[in-house]
Amino acid sequence: MRPIPHAAGPGQESVWVFPRPARAEPSGVHILIEHGGKVVADTRSSIRTLETSHPPSYYIPLKDIAPGVLVRALGNSFCEWKGVAVYWDVVMGETVLRRVGWSYPAPSSAFQILRDQVAFYAEAFDRCSVDGETVVPQPGGFYGGWITSKVAGPFKGVPGSASW
Repeated sequence: MRPIPHAAGPGQESVWVFPRPARAEPSGVHILIEHGGKVVADTRSSIRTLETSHPPSYYIPLKDIAPGVLVRALGNSFCEWKGVAVYWDVVMGETVLRRVGWSYPAPSSAFQILRDQVAFYAEAFDRCSVDGETVVPQPGGFYGGWITSKVAGPFKGVPGSASW
């Protein structure tokens, strides 16, 4: 059963008007990821992916991720639109955050914009923000969307949303 979309307020986008299949587009927002008192990533050149019922996921250019923190993790997955994803650990001294990032080294033709970009699961870090607003991770553990006050749900990942 499809849920009832929340009304989008002023300055908000409803995730229920996001496309399916998904779309990727440049985003001019300021993305900041912090952990253990250090900056993991800082960019104003992110790419956001939009998909019906999901808050945006933000992909960060490799050049805007702290040098030496990414270590290739085991495993991969397949997205019907983007292609084969690989996973990344973030290593900062003795701290290892396992499989907290993902990327598409050879994305499908429609998602070439994601080449050399990495997205991150917000819940793994001390703070992830969009234009200074701390994000809430998309529920469900599997999904990597970032919820801010700029998006209206409900969001895929909550209990009972598997069939959305």
